[in-house]
Amino acid sequence: MDSQAVCENVSRIVYHCIMDPAATRKIVHIDMDAFYASVEQRDNPALRGKPIAVGGGGKRGVTTTASYEARQFGVRSAMPGYRAKQLCPQLIFVPPRFDVYQEVSRQVRAIFADYTDLIEPLSLDEAFLDVTVNKKNIPYGMDVAKAIMKQVEEETQLTCSAGVSYCKFLAKVASGFKKPNGLTIIRPKDAEAFLEKLPVKDFFGVGKVTAAKMEKMDIYTGADLKKVSQLELARRFGKMGVFYYNIVRGIDNRPVNPSRVRKSLGVERTLNKDLSTLDEIKPVLLDIIDKFCERLDKADNYGRTLTLKLKTSNFQTLTRSKSKDYYIKDKQEISQLALRLLRENQTAFDKIRLIGLTASNLEKEQEDLAGQQLRFDWE
Repeated sequence: MDSQAVCENVSRIVYHCIMDPAATRKIVHIDMDAFYASVEQRDNPALRGKPIAVGGGGKRGVTTTASYEARQFGVRSAMPGYRAKQLCPQLIFVPPRFDVYQEVSRQVRAIFADYTDLIEPLSLDEAFLDVTVNKKNIPYGMDVAKAIMKQVEEETQLTCSAGVSYCKFLAKVASGFKKPNGLTIIRPKDAEAFLEKLPVKDFFGVGKVTAAKMEKMDIYTGADLKKVSQLELARRFGKMGVFYYNIVRGIDNRPVNPSRVRKSLGVERTLNKDLSTLDEIKPVLLDIIDKFCERLDKADNYGRTLTLKLKTSNFQTLTRSKSKDYYIKDKQEISQLALRLLRENQTAFDKIRLIGLTASNLEKEQEDLAGQQLRFDWE
């Protein structure tokens, strides 16, 4: 959507709220249910009702998405394949088909566009929608969400869950409450009471490390978080501390941003076995460079910064970068830079289990359709 259309939509929302002082924004967060796994079960009837995981099932493979049948056994995204198999011996691993997932994602986004132009994609399977003023003139956000959920299921044979509230944070939290195929509404009058009861580990934007840090401060719920001053939260967590202070009070004025852009393009590979010497690592890196350059060429987008990512055998992540004052497009130069970064840092690790290469400071601002690096396992 062009900038003029965005401005027109924002103006309509501002006008709506001025004319109706009691009006609040209506934000919907849509999250497809077990997206990759559900697509595989839809397209292959033999997989329906069975525990499946999209990703690598080998010793070094990683689970990308697990079906709800597999989740009952504790299988989760980003879990090593061998661990997933331990939890669920009957688990069926399915190789990912990203081209198919992207096409389904485009189909779902087209449905969103029937209702609003203010769509902020977060990844292939989720997005925020501002439906305060919507194309169907539906007065209630809850009814917009219901209509979208019904249309998605009818047109794709897939289900999604939705959260509806007056801000992005609450809509995002709400969408995860009644999965799969669930709808949760958090009204302004209920927001603070809801947040006070919510465990901080379930706050969107609070990861495991931050949650552990908060628990050391005796912060376990939103009610605990509200007792801490803004100054103390800022001291402990930087600018995110101010965000936590506001959000636990239901304050989140961030707009739905349809111009969300991709900041990097990358490729990474989990290795079948740990590698230690340059002679072992170099051919793998060269193969990654081939796929990396193919991806840049396909996107017709190049960066000024090249970053080499290495994950060690004890799961420490090392990143090393080189930047230029021009966009790095030549494959030979990319190879030279990547190999130089590897050589210069060979003493920083004993063994590695993952290698990645990323371009950032991109030439073009692109819609973040994939929302993640391209990952593939060593075959």
